[in-house]
Amino acid sequence: MEKISIPCGFLWVLLLSLASFTAIAIDTRDAKLTKYISSCEVNPQSPEERYRACQQHCERTQLQHRPQCRQKCIDEYRKEQRKDDNPYAFEEQHFTTIKSQHGRLRILQKFLDRSKFLSGIDKYRFGFLEAEPYTFFVPAHYDADLLCIVLRGRGKVTLLRSKGSESLNLQKGDIYRIPAGTTVYLINIDKREKVEIAWLIQPISTPGEFKEFFGAGGENPKSFLKTFSPELLEAAFKVNRDRLQEWLGQREGFVVKASEEQIRALSDHAGGKGLWPSGESKRTINILRQRPIHSNKYGEIRDVKPDDLEPFQDLNVGVALANMTQGAMSTMFFNSKSTKICVVPNGEGYIQMACPHLSSSSSEESEQGHGDGGFIDQSNPGYVQVTTRLRPGIVFIAPPGHPLVMVASNNQNLEVLCFVINARNNERTPLAGGNNIWNQMEEVGLELAFNMPSEEVKSILKSQKKEWFMKGPRS
Repeated sequence: MEKISIPCGFLWVLLLSLASFTAIAIDTRDAKLTKYISSCEVNPQSPEERYRACQQHCERTQLQHRPQCRQKCIDEYRKEQRKDDNPYAFEEQHFTTIKSQHGRLRILQKFLDRSKFLSGIDKYRFGFLEAEPYTFFVPAHYDADLLCIVLRGRGKVTLLRSKGSESLNLQKGDIYRIPAGTTVYLINIDKREKVEIAWLIQPISTPGEFKEFFGAGGENPKSFLKTFSPELLEAAFKVNRDRLQEWLGQREGFVVKASEEQIRALSDHAGGKGLWPSGESKRTINILRQRPIHSNKYGEIRDVKPDDLEPFQDLNVGVALANMTQGAMSTMFFNSKSTKICVVPNGEGYIQMACPHLSSSSSEESEQGHGDGGFIDQSNPGYVQVTTRLRPGIVFIAPPGHPLVMVASNNQNLEVLCFVINARNNERTPLAGGNNIWNQMEEVGLELAFNMPSEEVKSILKSQKKEWFMKGPRS
């Protein structure tokens, strides 16, 4: 028995050692994967892109570890989806960022990738261009129509087409269009302030898919001219390939620094008209110069409709700008036809919206809990309260028919700018305030609708005299 027990004891110790070694190896592997996933989280990618990157990382691990690695990617993705469960709001992590030393281009993920509820605007994309003071955005063209609005700063954009060029002087509030296939470049003429431009992008080939094509020489981004063979380039330009190689390799970055002299030379180019002072163009319209359509001491709203400027007419897209004073709120309202893609240039506050689409899909999650309460209040079984905190750079979607209200913080004004999709014949329908639609109902209809004597209903509906903008809640 002793001869047998010694090897068995030795074997048992050996097995325990192997098990411990395996556990340590698994823990080490899991720690490495967790560290890798954490490093992905600081990268401004969408959850879907981080998930794909995680799966690609798993393919480089040892074969026996791949199933556990893949499952951990799935678990992390699901956790992030639960944490990031407001399908109508977009923050920094939902953008893909292309950086240059003196500027950056941020493109929002596809709307349909964010949520099936956004399929109605699936063909559009959204983005921001930022350029530092005294910089030059190199020539590029896009396989998409761009509707642009200047959020801050001053600049000049030049459009190059086969029939000639046109330059537009830009300042805050200017709206302009870059037709698909138009080569365009931009200068920031301000020596202190960066220029920031919001883009509504409508691809012309594949819905939701577009590409930028940089033609000027350089490596980052690479000029599309370098894709062609040297002999073709020599024949096309009738220049030696060595000179062409030098010509196409001079620049680094798509936004480059320019001297004051260079900026002034570019500014004075178009027909001898410089940007000091800014000129006018029939191809731009400034929303800040439009007469407010609704205004009182609590706020105002301005509109640019599709038919207000010829270059916009075929897009059926408008622009709206709401400004609310601190502590104020908009009335409760909904849009009859349009979907609004909105961004906050300045200020803070929040928006609340009633959404019927999330009520069934969120009930299971509500039963499981949301930690700090999340964005969903499942107090009403038919609708979900969607709340989005507003601050500069936040993008949110207001679908048609969804009642909503915007509230400015108590310590600063709130500015909200919206691209209005399907703008023609859209109506803003007020649900509260002196002009609310309920006041148009007959007394009997009010009694039947609210199960209360009509006098009481009317006293409630007519208590708020302000229209469109009013004093907000105390907290």
